[in-house]
Amino acid sequence: MTNAPPTWLGADPLVRALLARCTFDPPGAVVTCAVSGGADSTALVVLAVASGCRATAVHVDHGLRDGSAGDAAVVARTCARLGVELRCETVHVGQGPNLEARARAARFGVLPATVLTGHTADDQAETVLINLMRGASTGGLAAMRPGPRRPILGLRRTDTHALCVALGLAVVTDETNDDQRFLRNRIRHHLLPELSAAAGRDLVPVLVRQAALMGDDHDLLDRLAAAIDATDAVALAAAPVALARRAVRRWLTESATQGFPPDLATVERVLAVARGEAVACDTTGGRRVIRSRQRLSIIAGHQSPS
Repeated sequence: MTNAPPTWLGADPLVRALLARCTFDPPGAVVTCAVSGGADSTALVVLAVASGCRATAVHVDHGLRDGSAGDAAVVARTCARLGVELRCETVHVGQGPNLEARARAARFGVLPATVLTGHTADDQAETVLINLMRGASTGGLAAMRPGPRRPILGLRRTDTHALCVALGLAVVTDETNDDQRFLRNRIRHHLLPELSAAAGRDLVPVLVRQAALMGDDHDLLDRLAAAIDATDAVALAAAPVALARRAVRRWLTESATQGFPPDLATVERVLAVARGEAVACDTTGGRRVIRSRQRLSIIAGHQSPS
């Protein structure tokens, strides 16, 4: 059964206009929204309700800044106004290296796998630049894929802020979003504005469009690469190198204990073995790839090719 949105919400023209650019599941779908209390996640739960979804909100306190415990009260008032159930979780993330990654892992550790997030087009543009700086291929440059899990990816931060102002909803200000220790913040506040100034236009839509194009290319190449048997040295050596790399990467990732993809240097070493330029090579996790009778196989690093 669909929970009808509050009358004041369903009649709002800005809500209707923003919903047209969102990708929520059909009315009546049961969804869980991650709500920090910022404008983006507040807009997420507002629009989820307005779309007719049966939404629950989850707020996670990382305890990384003074006053974070009070964020839950702000979220609770919003949820009460929307008629949305709220669940609050607390995780403990100590200061130290890789703080962003550890906080993200802790947060998603208490959220359901199908949780909806409030990522916007601005987040998408930042992610493209981050992945570009890390040397990502098409998969990384495609960044976050649009869909029901990220239903407001087509909105801008200006949209989410405008929505909260229009509806009179209080939002949380997280000072860590200005902390220059974090790469994303440096990109957000410095690199992306400077690039836009140099280009003479707002680059967020450009980067978002590029991510979509990269995603289409990535999906096509992956489908073509799926037809290649990465253990067949002859077929691998004869395949176009773009497809051969993908076949090797998938093979090594699927066979790895932790499922981490190999780097480009490892993939190239395996291709050299397939081409007969070497009889074996090291990969990751103490493993080796060997060629025998035109077949490739993975062995423990201390073993020798027969």
